[in-house]
Amino acid sequence: MRRTARGIPAVHGIPAPRPAGRSRAALGTLTAAGTLLALLLPTGQAGAATPQPGHRTTTPQTAIAFWTADRMRAAAPLDLATPTERSAPAAVPRSAPLTVSPTLPRLPGLPRTTRPLPGALPQAGGPWTGGGAVVKTTGRVFFTYQGRNASCSGDTVTSGNKSTVITAGHCVKLQGAWHTNWVFAPGYHDGEAPYGKWAASKTLATPQWTASEDINYDVGAAVVAPLDGKKLTDVVGGQGLSFNSGYSKAMYAFGFPAAAPYDGSKLIYCSGTAFKDPLFSQDHGLSCNMTGGSSGGPWFTSFDEKTGTGLQSSVNSFGYQFWPNTMFGPYFGDDAKNLYNTAQSS
Repeated sequence: MRRTARGIPAVHGIPAPRPAGRSRAALGTLTAAGTLLALLLPTGQAGAATPQPGHRTTTPQTAIAFWTADRMRAAAPLDLATPTERSAPAAVPRSAPLTVSPTLPRLPGLPRTTRPLPGALPQAGGPWTGGGAVVKTTGRVFFTYQGRNASCSGDTVTSGNKSTVITAGHCVKLQGAWHTNWVFAPGYHDGEAPYGKWAASKTLATPQWTASEDINYDVGAAVVAPLDGKKLTDVVGGQGLSFNSGYSKAMYAFGFPAAAPYDGSKLIYCSGTAFKDPLFSQDHGLSCNMTGGSSGGPWFTSFDEKTGTGLQSSVNSFGYQFWPNTMFGPYFGDDAKNLYNTAQSS
């Protein structure tokens, strides 16, 4: 097994993200909505940075033609793909492997242990049957990652260019490689894309995710090309956003989980009062059992069940293997706001 910074073992071939400011021992295994990561203890929110230019994707016509109905149905959740290892960043030294895992703090329902418990997020969740705008603005994201056809989730937001989709950072870039053949299918259900397949002309992520894949900033965006002469929000509408809105808010999370028992064909949701991660990130936490493929799906504050509208305040990002029934999503601070502004002005 290859070792990363401080001797932290890569998980399922995906190396640990680089620490934002200091390097500490590995503090647990994460099972993401869309990937598996080993996490280093973060040092808190960094100052806002300017998003990097982003990635010019495959030509829209090529991407749309690539994603046939059969390919969309067969696309695997990102966490089921087997990535190819890449070398650790040159600035991060390698060292001897760890021999003792740290003791985890006690949480309700979480036994004290010296190492992460095996297993993954339990399979559960509820189909959204309320209708409203969310069934059109939320959709599945499809892309090619290291030779595998994979899927995530995303959401259309109001924007100056009428063409901006918000998703997770690892749904546009992972292990240093930007995904290709990237398309968004709003309102996806039962193998159909009723509002078309919208191909990205450009994908972006927060600078922290772009540079070192810091889990605290796992936010991505795509600018999609017009389809049949129309722009995205003119066809499906868009959700509002909220930044720096604090913790402990009532939230609704949506996504298209595609790992068993789901198949990615239906919009699933969770709701409840979010909390700040008491462990190893600065993320929101929410009681939620969505499986792989839901990564990048929106979290809303001020959500109205009757209209299906809200203010997007996070995205599905990861879950701890040893803490079931819980999903985590990045805090939308100044860096997420800058990313949004860069995307909508592109």
